[in-house]
Amino acid sequence: MGALLALASAVCYGLVDFTGGLLSRRVHFAAVTFLGQVGGLALACVAALLVTAPGVRPADLLWGALSGLGSGVAMHFLNRGLSRGAMSVVVPVSAVTGVALSVLCGVLVLGDRPGPLAWAGIAVTVPALWLVSGGGAGPGHAVTDGLLASAGVAVQYLALGQAGPDSGLWPVAAGRVAAVLLLLPAAAGHTGRLRLPPRRSAEALLIGAGAALGLILYLLAAQRQLLSVAVVLASLYPALPVILGLALLRERVGRGQAVGLIGAAAATVLLTLG
Repeated sequence: MGALLALASAVCYGLVDFTGGLLSRRVHFAAVTFLGQVGGLALACVAALLVTAPGVRPADLLWGALSGLGSGVAMHFLNRGLSRGAMSVVVPVSAVTGVALSVLCGVLVLGDRPGPLAWAGIAVTVPALWLVSGGGAGPGHAVTDGLLASAGVAVQYLALGQAGPDSGLWPVAAGRVAAVLLLLPAAAGHTGRLRLPPRRSAEALLIGAGAALGLILYLLAAQRQLLSVAVVLASLYPALPVILGLALLRERVGRGQAVGLIGAAAATVLLTLG
């Protein structure tokens, strides 16, 4: 069940990155990021009220808030990179580096001990995602945005994974509050960017709600699965924007990207079995 939840989280994030990338090319990326966090906050609060939380500790909320700060940083640089039209580079680069940092911390700091099959899946994932990204070839600023986003991705996953299972979904809600507060000063200084047509505002709010749903699914997965494995499975999301770009935008996938997609599928099987 934990593996399925992590994969569902990856699907949510893949859809969010694809739709968020398209929207960030039409309106300013800062508006997409801020309004997205507001939409995520609304969904997370409703979900937290509906899910039983027998014991919410202050530490759980603090871990959630730290995760939210990572989310805010990740989405800011991710959307900035996507607004520059580098979807095939910035998303996989952020995932590859983010998953490497997360797994390293999980094993060395948190004491995770993946089995042989899981280790094989982890070993396959990083080069597979690198191939999906086109080997990291792209504009320097796109790679920089991806690397900066990856730090936020690692903090987001690692911190949220420390919240206790009795805290329900309140750590996710606390994270959305922290993300909104982190982005609020920049948004207040550029209010003109937030004045979007109602349709675009609604799209940004829905994209943020989708990201919050992805985090909720990841939190549930991390409570049922080794953190290092849950992170890797949830980080398979870059494959989906590539597939959607091929199917909907008629983009071409190179031979290396095709090999990367096959590798990502093999990693999913190994991690699920491991």
